[in-house]
Amino acid sequence: MSRLPLRTIEDAPEAAKAGLESAQKNNGFLPNLVRLLANAPVALETYQTVSGINARSGLTLAEREAVQITAAATHGCGFCVAGHTAVAYKKAGLKEPAVEALRHGNHGDDARLNAVADFTRAVIRSRGNVDDAELKSFRAAGFSEANALEVVLGVSLATLCNFANNLGQPALNAELQPYAWVRPAAAAE
Repeated sequence: MSRLPLRTIEDAPEAAKAGLESAQKNNGFLPNLVRLLANAPVALETYQTVSGINARSGLTLAEREAVQITAAATHGCGFCVAGHTAVAYKKAGLKEPAVEALRHGNHGDDARLNAVADFTRAVIRSRGNVDDAELKSFRAAGFSEANALEVVLGVSLATLCNFANNLGQPALNAELQPYAWVRPAAAAE
């Protein structure tokens, strides 16, 4: 049971209704994350605006999803791991071995996704103060300075969603149940 209300289009604050309607139309259902964020219309607006900006970055959809899954797993947000796993499979075309590696903090067969995931963890761990070797390794994988900042952008988006979900603890939507994830006990703090 969610610790914060999960708003519907009918009972949401007026300033959040258009955002909820847009999410319903785009997803075919109303994700509980969006319903949770609707409690603070500015949080919902930030999520939707930054999501749109993030989608324009120079990272591919698969690379952006690698950032989101890695950040969600690092932050222990099962809701976001599940949601971004669905996107990784359905829209980014990633295959199970690559997605499972991201979900569990392991390396898969794709060197670029590994570099994105490693750099994402470094950004989170160091709060952006990655060491020179980590930045050099990311750049050696074929990424630019702009891409490094786009990882930070993706982490900022993930942090809003992951922390909101961790605070509110909404149930996973039925549509996301096939992608459910539980934080490994060894990773829990």
